[in-house]
Amino acid sequence: QVQLVESGGGSVQAGDSLRLSCVASGRTISWYAMGWFRQAPGKERAFVAAITYNSGATQYADSVKGRFTISRDNAKKTVYLQMNSLKAEDTAVYYCAADATRGLESAMNKYDYWGQGTQVTVSS
Repeated sequence: QVQLVESGGGSVQAGDSLRLSCVASGRTISWYAMGWFRQAPGKERAFVAAITYNSGATQYADSVKGRFTISRDNAKKTVYLQMNSLKAEDTAVYYCAADATRGLESAMNKYDYWGQGTQVTVSS
């Protein structure tokens, strides 16, 4: 089992930055690919970014390319999402997830473990 806890969310102005963290406990996540998803009010949960187990590759949703960066520190069992140039449309609950297949996945059903989410609110 893997337990995931997100933090770092908050309320910011458009153009600001935030860094989300996702700390894992239980089984090591060193062999898991990791992803970030978000769910805006009234919308379905959507893919944001993913990273392979060894940080060899990353993938981003088109809406966040060039603004968000996913990274990980396996020694700290932590995955990060650096969010720059935030926009009002980035407002959502952000979730991290772990995928045992190790590769890059954007589909929710590929992920085995999920955190509870952290709220990000961007005011324009």
